[in-house]
Amino acid sequence: MFYFLGLSPTVLTLYATLPMIISVVFQNFVWGPLSDKFQKRRSMIILGEALAGIGTILVWFVHSIFSNLLLAGFAIIIGLMCVEAFWSMSNINWSALISDIYPSKDRSKIMGQLTSVGGFGRIIGISIGAILYNNGYGFRDGLLFFVAALVMFVSSIPMIFAPEGGIKHEEEREEREVENNNNTKPTYNYKVIFIVFIISLTFINFGRNSIATNYSTYLFLESGFAIDSILMGYIANTRSVAVLTIGILAGTLSKKFGHSRTLILGVSLAIFALVITALTDNLILIFIGSFFIGMGEVIIYAASYVIASNLIPSKIRAKLFGVYNMTFFLSWGLASTIISGPLIDFLGKFKVISYQAAFIVGALITGIGLAIFLILEIWIKPKSAKK
Repeated sequence: MFYFLGLSPTVLTLYATLPMIISVVFQNFVWGPLSDKFQKRRSMIILGEALAGIGTILVWFVHSIFSNLLLAGFAIIIGLMCVEAFWSMSNINWSALISDIYPSKDRSKIMGQLTSVGGFGRIIGISIGAILYNNGYGFRDGLLFFVAALVMFVSSIPMIFAPEGGIKHEEEREEREVENNNNTKPTYNYKVIFIVFIISLTFINFGRNSIATNYSTYLFLESGFAIDSILMGYIANTRSVAVLTIGILAGTLSKKFGHSRTLILGVSLAIFALVITALTDNLILIFIGSFFIGMGEVIIYAASYVIASNLIPSKIRAKLFGVYNMTFFLSWGLASTIISGPLIDFLGKFKVISYQAAFIVGALITGIGLAIFLILEIWIKPKSAKK
């Protein structure tokens, strides 16, 4: 979209930012409350995936009507906003369903495994996308849209055989845990801790994902690495390989070191990856940085999910998971729009140093989030020891 449609780095970020804002709004104010009210997690996941698939095809059809490429680009952005309004139904119910079905001690392992499966899917998706992209005509001719929609339809099929979830399912599970003396719910006040945790996670995710939409643009620059879409696919797949392999181990890390220490490890890896990417002119180190980005991503996701799930009361699980998801979803677009996009535009969108500066700023913001979390841990530990 940067080259084919001629969009600036800041405008380019809108294709991720605006849909993610819609996703967060619908998760927190529509689907989250409805999920808590009706407790139909599986049914809403299937419906959300199906409607998103149909919407993706409609986005291609509408954008293909415009002969002006700039207008076509904005048609995609608006169309993806509409898709996210329904796809967010699936996202929020996935978050709640896992906590409904699995006890706290197993959630990190399950999230790591699911993210690992997602990493495998990403490898396939990126490989297909790199081939079908065809200098932008993969978007224009619809192949990328059709493949994405097909994946959404197919992904909903296994959910037909999954448990419905809901608070009733969890109550039955918790009765078994109590009988086995395995109920590990925290006894301290969760509200203040949850708020501070969300603040730290917002800085962590906004920092590390602030370069998400401009990462590939940086590598495509003629004055920089000047790679093509095929090589970009290899770099992206290096990240996916990290997600695939480390995701399997995420549960083991949390079990051995604890969820908090595992989260600290993941954030540290993310900061290291941003610094490597910013300071190197060696393509091999770009691959290494991509691998560390994937490692940090899966570890942060798995560990933070368990911490959040232990703090969220089951009766308002979907609603508060919408708040937790917000720190991730907004960071995938809004962080680039308000942080890296304007910075790159100001310094020069065709200058390598502009993107490098954006990566360093992202690392600093992530570090602020890590510092807040460390302070929270220091504050909690004496209270936990007294309990």
